[in-house]
Amino acid sequence: MEGMYKVCEVKLTYSTKVKSSERACIASSLDAYQFLIKHIYDSETIQYREYLKILLLNRGQKVLGVVPISEGGIDSTCADIRIIMQAAILGNASGIILTHNHPSGNLQPSKLDDVLTERLRDAAKLFDIRLLDHIIISDCGYYSYLDEGRLL
Repeated sequence: MEGMYKVCEVKLTYSTKVKSSERACIASSLDAYQFLIKHIYDSETIQYREYLKILLLNRGQKVLGVVPISEGGIDSTCADIRIIMQAAILGNASGIILTHNHPSGNLQPSKLDDVLTERLRDAAKLFDIRLLDHIIISDCGYYSYLDEGRLL
């Protein structure tokens, strides 16, 4: 009977094939935007629907990985703070950058974007993980919460 009620556990294996010296370094919102456009977002679908992703970074601001969180419709997507934090913790991240695209090309954040940013910042603090930025991108540019002074 005891075995049936034993608490389940998550096992973690940390393995990497990439040397630290080979990882991209994100020192600014422009670096993040250029990395995202070059390596992560598909130019053929960036205007099609919203995609929410997180960049996991180490203390040296080097990219540990990119985690797709959700794929939405033409003007919204779903974000679960627990899924984001789980990815950050299991990925051994010291910092995260939240990113999503606006298919319309309008780079201004919505009220929902603001609420998500605030909630994620507060949740990350509990785990000593820094929300470094929330970047909204389109095929014609980007908006950075950090650059606009909105991540204090």
